[in-house]
Amino acid sequence: MSATPAIPSISESKVIAVFGAGSGLGSSVARRFGREGFRVALVARRKDRLDALVEELAGEGIQAAAFPADLSRPAEVPALVAAIQSRFGRIDVVEYGPVSTATTPAAELDAAALQGLIPLLLLTPVEVVQAVLPQWTERGEGTFLLSHSYAASQPMPGASGTGPVMAATRNYLYSLNAELAGTGIYAGALSVGALISRSEVASGYLSALPADVDVADIPVVDPDHLAELYWGMYTGRDRVERFQPELPAA
Repeated sequence: MSATPAIPSISESKVIAVFGAGSGLGSSVARRFGREGFRVALVARRKDRLDALVEELAGEGIQAAAFPADLSRPAEVPALVAAIQSRFGRIDVVEYGPVSTATTPAAELDAAALQGLIPLLLLTPVEVVQAVLPQWTERGEGTFLLSHSYAASQPMPGASGTGPVMAATRNYLYSLNAELAGTGIYAGALSVGALISRSEVASGYLSALPADVDVADIPVVDPDHLAELYWGMYTGRDRVERFQPELPAA
């Protein structure tokens, strides 16, 4: 009989770093973990929006700090992680969820398009793991949560580019999860096959649709629900990946 996964202890000292903290999933993840006593490091490019979110969270009793950064620059990750650790003393959980809407039909895809996506979607998350892993290994505890789209595991004709790059990152995450099994360090992915409500990507996509398109046919998911799934992955640590919506049984 396999051992029941240990549920990490919760204390006010714990810290989650939300990479790609926007108005959708990142904001919901910050609130969900913040309600459990986590302090929150918010990472994204726009300082003004990060500062506004810090203020909102403070009003809800959640301690947060902003760390403006361009996540398409993996070489800057070690200094970024060091700044978060200097401010909070530690990082217990990483949620990596910046998105790119750059999709190209596979027949039109070239090396230049792929090279533009690789830093944000592959190299930077790998660098984040490398930056936090020494501290996690020393403590025997840590969690890396990655969000990506269905395209990482389900080829989507007409919408390539991000898919192949995210597939590489997904492959890396599965290997990481297996290699770290039994160490107290967990890596998991959340694969989303819908627009995330309240996010800038969803707002931009819906506003650009032709008037004759029925938006009711477009799947949309609540980021609070996704954040709850992430909390379940963090506490349960019993699967490498969750899909939302769930994929039909084979």
